[in-house]
Amino acid sequence: MAKKANIDNENLDAVRHSLAHLLAAAVLKKYPKTKLGIGPTIENGFYYDFQFPQPISELELKDFEKEMRRLINQKLDFKGEKLTPAKAKKMFRGQPFKQELIKEFTKEKKKLTAYHTGDIFTDLCRGGHVKNTKEINPEAFKLTHLAGAYWRGSEKNPMLTRIYGLAFRAKKELDDHLKILEEAKKRDHRVLGERLKIFAFSDQVGPGFPLWLPNGEFIKHQLQEYMREKEEAQGYQYVSTPVLTQENLYQRSGHKQYFAEDMYKFEDPDGVEMYVKPMNCPHTHMIYEKLVQSYRDLPLRLAEPGTIYRFERSGTLTGLIRVRGAITQNDAHIYVTPEQLAREFQKVLELFKEVYSELGIKDYWFRLSLPDFKNKKNKFGGNLKMWKWASEQIRRSLEKSGMKFEEAVGEAAFYGPKLDVQAKNVLGKEDTIATAQVDILVPERMGLAYINEEGQKETPIVIHRAIMGSYERFIAFLLEQTAGNLPLWLSPVQIVILPISEKQNSYAEEVAKELKDNGFRVRVNMDNSTVGKRIRESEMQKIPFILVVGENEKASKTVSVRQREKGNLGEMMLEKFMDNLNS
Repeated sequence: MAKKANIDNENLDAVRHSLAHLLAAAVLKKYPKTKLGIGPTIENGFYYDFQFPQPISELELKDFEKEMRRLINQKLDFKGEKLTPAKAKKMFRGQPFKQELIKEFTKEKKKLTAYHTGDIFTDLCRGGHVKNTKEINPEAFKLTHLAGAYWRGSEKNPMLTRIYGLAFRAKKELDDHLKILEEAKKRDHRVLGERLKIFAFSDQVGPGFPLWLPNGEFIKHQLQEYMREKEEAQGYQYVSTPVLTQENLYQRSGHKQYFAEDMYKFEDPDGVEMYVKPMNCPHTHMIYEKLVQSYRDLPLRLAEPGTIYRFERSGTLTGLIRVRGAITQNDAHIYVTPEQLAREFQKVLELFKEVYSELGIKDYWFRLSLPDFKNKKNKFGGNLKMWKWASEQIRRSLEKSGMKFEEAVGEAAFYGPKLDVQAKNVLGKEDTIATAQVDILVPERMGLAYINEEGQKETPIVIHRAIMGSYERFIAFLLEQTAGNLPLWLSPVQIVILPISEKQNSYAEEVAKELKDNGFRVRVNMDNSTVGKRIRESEMQKIPFILVVGENEKASKTVSVRQREKGNLGEMMLEKFMDNLNS
């Protein structure tokens, strides 16, 4: 057995970077004509991008691992070398991606360095490696999978093959992480979405455009109705805005300046430049102009499950987490006077708390994103004093609510400070679920106004808030948090009835009718397969309750109840079962 290396936290990143180079060396040994991309470290590991002369499969990862371990055991030194542009071009002749980087670095007057791994491999690299491969634990890394990745993240560039790897200090840490990944696979919303027939993608429709299947559309509709009831109870009024708009609206709002690359645009038959709506707020501001004249009309709370489209880069698309459209936001805009801001923002926080509590969402926190006028002054416009005042209003509201939050300088939206709801996904990585923002810039830029108590024109402040963010991302989050075990009210099928044989089919139908008449969503499974198989299939579909009916149940007018994750609850009268569900 190879001696275990002693790897501390400080050089774990160096180990991962060094393993990326060893991976490239292993690849070149088997496929010498491979073109090299880049090989950085990432959270928990590393990757390297390659342009292979022929397609490869994940079965070959074992071969690359074996060669990497052989190289580790050779105790190879890592040594850096400063390069002139001429020497760099000569050293990496035949490597077009490296040549592109050399040209770019030379133009930007960046230093060029190469790192040599013994005498077997050299890479264009700025460093951060172990001194010798003996510092690497050969038992504590693993190549995990392949993925496609455009060179430098642009669809205009060649598609490369990315090989991912994990690396830790010790084998036990690697094994523990692999167990987490295995559990995460079971909870992956993309896997659950397919198995539970919630959503699908089609090459004919295009990447990033999910198709909602009946089960998924039901879940989405239920959440929308749930939020509408909550919002209308708090005085929100619902509006609807078109999905297309003319260019001048986004010029007026400033969104074109900041988001032009993320918007779909085209010219209509009349020669007018049009945009597919990437956000709802400019449209809602137009409604504000029709409804508000004086301070007596405020606060004005307008809500819309608005459908938007955004051009997301292909490499960033991830199931429902990041899509191009149709993104349905749980959007609302609250127009307030300065005196009303703190009270209205406090109500937004209370709504977050209420909704997340009822949906069983735990272990979330808030991130207050603030401007950085010192290092990112071009990103933030408007009055510094106003920015500080708005940030303090949010901070005080958070402190008053007693909610956990952290601050992030430089992460504010271009038009004001924002509050993101953060939670950890099944891999332990931090994700943003939803957001609330205070807009101190766009209302003034668009000329929104009201007449104050002194009869003077004043600009409103706008709270943008989306309690569930987008319904797409929120459903993905719910699926992963619950492993697909959605609460009863959100489950498309709440109860499945399984007659043991054909003799109980009519009784199963009677039970189903009674349940349906009482408002429950029921399906009867009369397949010819065994009851055991049908139970397993129903459990795989995450159906909350399974009712088995045989001759005994038929004779006594009862049902045998199985509950998801709890198993057999025994035989009971149907009325009692329904009472339990309604309690």
